[in-house]
Amino acid sequence: MASFRITGGKHLNGEIKVQGAKNEALQVLCAVLLTKEKITINNIPNIRDVNNLISLLEYLGCKVTKEKEGSYTFQSDDIDIERIYTPEYRDRSTRLRGSVMMVGPLLSRFHKAHIPTPGGDKIGRRRLDTHFNSFEKLGARIAYNFETMSYDVDGKNLKGCYMLLDEASITGTANVIMASVCAEGKTTIFNAACEPYLFQLCTMLNSMGAKISGVGSNLLTIEGVEELHGCEHTLLPDMIEVGSFIGLAAMTQSNIKIRDVKWQHLGIIPDVFKRLGIRIDKEGDDIIIPSQDVYEIEKFMDGSIMTIADAPWPGFTPDLISIALVVATLAKGSLLIHQKMFESRLFFVDKLIDMGAQIILCDPHRATVIGNERKYKLRGIRMASPDIRAGVALLIAAMSAEGTSIIDNIEQIDRGYQDIDLRLNSIGAEIERIN
Repeated sequence: MASFRITGGKHLNGEIKVQGAKNEALQVLCAVLLTKEKITINNIPNIRDVNNLISLLEYLGCKVTKEKEGSYTFQSDDIDIERIYTPEYRDRSTRLRGSVMMVGPLLSRFHKAHIPTPGGDKIGRRRLDTHFNSFEKLGARIAYNFETMSYDVDGKNLKGCYMLLDEASITGTANVIMASVCAEGKTTIFNAACEPYLFQLCTMLNSMGAKISGVGSNLLTIEGVEELHGCEHTLLPDMIEVGSFIGLAAMTQSNIKIRDVKWQHLGIIPDVFKRLGIRIDKEGDDIIIPSQDVYEIEKFMDGSIMTIADAPWPGFTPDLISIALVVATLAKGSLLIHQKMFESRLFFVDKLIDMGAQIILCDPHRATVIGNERKYKLRGIRMASPDIRAGVALLIAAMSAEGTSIIDNIEQIDRGYQDIDLRLNSIGAEIERIN
């Protein structure tokens, strides 16, 4: 187990480049199973979850070639489909939640799939009903083994249909899209998630020969094709990392340029941080966050306390709720955080309270933050990272705090952020990785 030792109070200055999008990577990597031909993917982040998925693909027989840093070629022309039933596959797939998105491609091409209950962040119940209800509508038959906690899916006769998803699940939408691209007939998906990652996935699949219309909307129409072909695809910058760096700059009174953010795909993320009083300057496709002594949280037009809540796209992504919360601790004013989409994502606030933050945890979904306007600093403590996003929020708090902090269980942070310590140290942070 590794830890970070952080010396707080450092003001950062310089440029930082955003890594490739983790959530997009997990989707498009699963899509390489849909064809025998070569697929090249660029801007792949070197992070634990992505590397685990690449390893899982290799275990099934996918040939993986590293072309250069961040660019890989995949060829799935010799997949040993029977390996999905082995203990090693079970062990590898349960290490990350993204493995569930292999079901769609396996059904589409090999007409069967087996998936153990996937892993991932412990942030409350994360049901898979949307995935499997959609597969059943396409004609798949699903059996759950309570003893092994795994699913067997038979997809010998997938046929297109109309479906209304019971929730706009990102991974559920990605999964059913990949299951539908080679199904017989037309599939219509209403209430589809429409995050930029889904736009990217559909764009990639269309370049492979799929026929998907309505891309970028919540109503997708898919005309099944007999086979797909190779392509080259480049991942977007990670918008969660963009938001994390905006919050980091504000908390540490730093002057940071965030490079190549693909502004048009950030949605309302910049606007939400502006409501917290953070100045955000756009320069081409870069974002500049200048140093601010004080940033003040806006109020609603009727004078009531500002509320930030997560919602499916184009709403505010739940992955940045923890960042918005920690940023508010040093702001002028108060903020109500409403985490609607997950049950246990706010429980890390006890660590911020131990650091001196003024936070009232109202219930598992809501927290009120009373900003201290930098009248006193947070204090360094020892804590553990409970999940990827909370871990980075705690790292940001520690960098703004007085004294030294230690964050344990940083393997959680490494799942989603590439070399975060080295990249931040290069612009003035003092983060030491220790065993």
